[in-house]
Amino acid sequence: MKKSLLLLLFSVLFIHPKTTHAQTKPEFLRLNATQQSWVDSVFKSLTPDERIAQLIMVAATSDVERSLIGTERSNPDYVKKLIRENKVGGVVFFQGGPVPQARLTNEFQSLSKVPLLVAMDAEWGLAMRIDSTVRYPYQMTLGAMQGHDDLIFDMGAQLARQMRRLGVHINFAPVADVNNNPDNPVINFRSFGENKYRVAEKALAYMKGMQYNGLLTSAKHFPGHGDTGTDSHYSLPLIPKGRAQLDSLELYPFKVLIDNGLAGTMIAHLSIPALDATPNLPSTLSKPIVTRLLQDELGFKGLIYSDAMNMKGVTKYFSDGKADAMGLEAGMDLLEFTEDVPKAITEIKKAIAEGTLTQADINARCYKVLQAKAWAGLDNFQPIKQENLYEDLNPAAADLTNRLLTEKALTVLKNDGNLLPLRRLDSLKIAAISLGADSTTTFQSTLNLYTNIDSYSLPRNLTAEQLAALDAKMSEYDLLLVGVHQYSISPRANFGMTGEMTVALDKLLATGKAAITLFGNPYVLDKLDNIQRAKAIVMAYQLTPYTEDLSAQLIFGAIPAEGRLPVTVNSSFSYGAGITTPDLKRLKYTIPEEVGLDSKWITYKIDSIANYAIAQQATPGCVVQLAKDGKVFFRKAYGQHTYESDKKVELNDLYDFASVTKVTASTLALLSLYDQKKFDLDATMKDYLPFLAKSNKADLPWRKVLTHSARLKSWIQFWREAQKPDGSWKKKTFSTTKSANYPTSVVGDSLFIRKNFRTVIEKSIKDSPLNPEEGYVYSDLSFILYPTVVKNITGVDFEDYLKGNFYQPIGANSLTFNPKRFYKLDQIVPSERDTFFRMTQLHGQVHDEGAAMLGGLSGHAGLFGNANDLMKIMQMYLQNGYYGGKQYISRDAMFEFTRYQYPELGSRRGIAFDKPSFQYTGNAPRYASPASFGHTGYTGIMVWMDPTYNLDFVFLSNRVYPTRENTKLYTLNIRTSIMDAVYEGLGMKQRAVVP
Repeated sequence: MKKSLLLLLFSVLFIHPKTTHAQTKPEFLRLNATQQSWVDSVFKSLTPDERIAQLIMVAATSDVERSLIGTERSNPDYVKKLIRENKVGGVVFFQGGPVPQARLTNEFQSLSKVPLLVAMDAEWGLAMRIDSTVRYPYQMTLGAMQGHDDLIFDMGAQLARQMRRLGVHINFAPVADVNNNPDNPVINFRSFGENKYRVAEKALAYMKGMQYNGLLTSAKHFPGHGDTGTDSHYSLPLIPKGRAQLDSLELYPFKVLIDNGLAGTMIAHLSIPALDATPNLPSTLSKPIVTRLLQDELGFKGLIYSDAMNMKGVTKYFSDGKADAMGLEAGMDLLEFTEDVPKAITEIKKAIAEGTLTQADINARCYKVLQAKAWAGLDNFQPIKQENLYEDLNPAAADLTNRLLTEKALTVLKNDGNLLPLRRLDSLKIAAISLGADSTTTFQSTLNLYTNIDSYSLPRNLTAEQLAALDAKMSEYDLLLVGVHQYSISPRANFGMTGEMTVALDKLLATGKAAITLFGNPYVLDKLDNIQRAKAIVMAYQLTPYTEDLSAQLIFGAIPAEGRLPVTVNSSFSYGAGITTPDLKRLKYTIPEEVGLDSKWITYKIDSIANYAIAQQATPGCVVQLAKDGKVFFRKAYGQHTYESDKKVELNDLYDFASVTKVTASTLALLSLYDQKKFDLDATMKDYLPFLAKSNKADLPWRKVLTHSARLKSWIQFWREAQKPDGSWKKKTFSTTKSANYPTSVVGDSLFIRKNFRTVIEKSIKDSPLNPEEGYVYSDLSFILYPTVVKNITGVDFEDYLKGNFYQPIGANSLTFNPKRFYKLDQIVPSERDTFFRMTQLHGQVHDEGAAMLGGLSGHAGLFGNANDLMKIMQMYLQNGYYGGKQYISRDAMFEFTRYQYPELGSRRGIAFDKPSFQYTGNAPRYASPASFGHTGYTGIMVWMDPTYNLDFVFLSNRVYPTRENTKLYTLNIRTSIMDAVYEGLGMKQRAVVP
């Protein structure tokens, strides 16, 4: 179902809690004729004892060694015995794995006379109990979201499909408790928060998502477990509130869910004198609570489950078997985790004989259980198929839902001076410190996507020496981005904060430079005495790869902060606290599903093309990066640096951009100067290059020059002009020895060029003849001159102008000329083996001969960088000159430079940018729109932006290794085919009509 239709359905079905009146009967009580016939038939076939057994659900585990529950009565062999001999009605699974649980479920079902109801506690997904499955956010995390209940509905729907795929029919969720006690040891993060209206809204969305997709639910823990400091697993909590308080707060979410068709309710083990004054009687065993309050007063008609009957909240005062009978006497339908089944059945039969329970009661409840089984599909039971089980339980849609839920929940609680999101990146030296981590974290890795950051990790039990070593370095930085990795969500473990971590955090806060992100329970805020000294506080609510990744993206403004604190921690951090921060339109990193693509499909398509290119030796390796709507949905490296090397290409490797330098350096500078009205496209070459005043180029207009239609020669072999017929170098050109007159290396330590040789090259350009006829001829010559143009206009050297005004502020720090000054060779991908000029393998030196003779710095070639940083510049172009909270280039300037300039003359060019040809030639993706623009580089680079579809494409390769004679990358259309696959995946597979 499309997202828009799902949202419409949700809006129709969702009833706001404040306006709920008419009760909706649970869906499982409204069966069709076929289902009803099955129920009647099965019911009649059961003996009185078997009808009792249908009301019992036993615990099971598919991994005894990892089980957190007692395995004497939950191991598979014992459960099989109970199914065969006692005919129990259901199984509740605890720890295990998907395939083992599926096998056991099939085996259990094969032994059962009546198909078993299978249940799990999966409040935050199957991962709450079993490995290798989806973990959704905790309910408290979801409580921080402002609206977006449609996402919670989606989560419930996805979880329902996953559980049904695994043969599970009941989820003991949602938690409808209102957690208004910060010291609650058992509910706490499992609650949506302390506001009863928000708890009701979100619990209802979760319930509907599950039930509308065929899963039975059980809201818990009735009549409300949120305001207690005692854990019912270990003792019987006392709730001293009056009836009016319970009615107005604790019962409210349950009323809303009941009125909207709740399928099931779980009763808590609580002592509540206002509802039943019997001393030490848990609510599970209380008829005034289960029958009179829940069924009679609130009108609940669904299934009523006990909480686990092995918990101390019930067993402390009532023995096995007797408690089970009392639970049924109180009005419950299903007993969960009955420890001694034979004894329980004996005690239940004894209660019937004594008249405290009737066979009619048993029959009615058994009939209701059978109705639930029929609704859940057990009237036509099919064994679980184990093929593709892991894949089906881990759909990409769940990954996207997890990302969106996490993103909407992140909460900024403090933001001194509007520090977040970070803006001018060139003004900050930043350290990222992961406190409570043993190695580099996802948080740090994502932070490093935005700018250069130094990362430090401090383990939970760090030593004084480790802390002192870190402290010695902190003075070097302007900002400390501290991630506090709380390894426990529980208050029992002090929320995962060791004493050493607290000491380290206090020391970092004392610097006055720390922005803190807390990956854990928000109640930890009350345990951190000096937290108010932080410059900023981001509350992420739990420690997951999603919270780490997206918190980092929030810090840099790729996503906004929208969340609000769902609970009151103390007077400083109260319910509803939160600061909204803006989206600065920096690149967001996500998955293909967020932009409407299927991960498996698009990965298969791009993998196939890239691997085919490598197999055909079109290039030794490559990097592909794609974004839509500013969201990077694909980043992948392929192959090796060279065919012979075992050095794999990595995402951060630097490539020689070749002619993409034109649009990443020269064009960028000219756009800026055009915006400042310092560069006029309709001026002539002599206006900004006076040395051309008396040349044949003096009156050539820049607009024609930049569209390659000014009759300039394509290129000049400058190195040939410096060579004598015998192959030796002419005087005052090259030297094999470095000296004051020959200071600049052309390659390694074997060849140096005379200082100020740029003037010789400029003279050669000045003296070159023009082509005899007008028309499109792609030319490097003017681009060689743009560094001089920029210096003449601004007084600033070309590289300094670019880095100071664009690359460093935007966080594109890898973009540089002559990269060996800053990077090791193994971070730079080699290009050609030069066999005619420099006579060596080119590695870290510019491939283009002319740029090499200019010292590696030119406007037509020479720029190196990685794919991510290159995309930042391209995304700025795509966003009409806006990026990271700043308008670098005006919208008007971007439009002027990227439109067709002379379509009437048959020219496809914009100002410096290439555009789709009028008849498909392969220069652009086949399905690119007329508004699209980009450039290619001789070494195998391509960038292409399409504003019509908000697509941004970066492709890096070294197709010239080992020789430029290899043209397979072009002839096989490798680069354009990759982007065309994206158009195809988005349903845009249609050749655009261009002027």
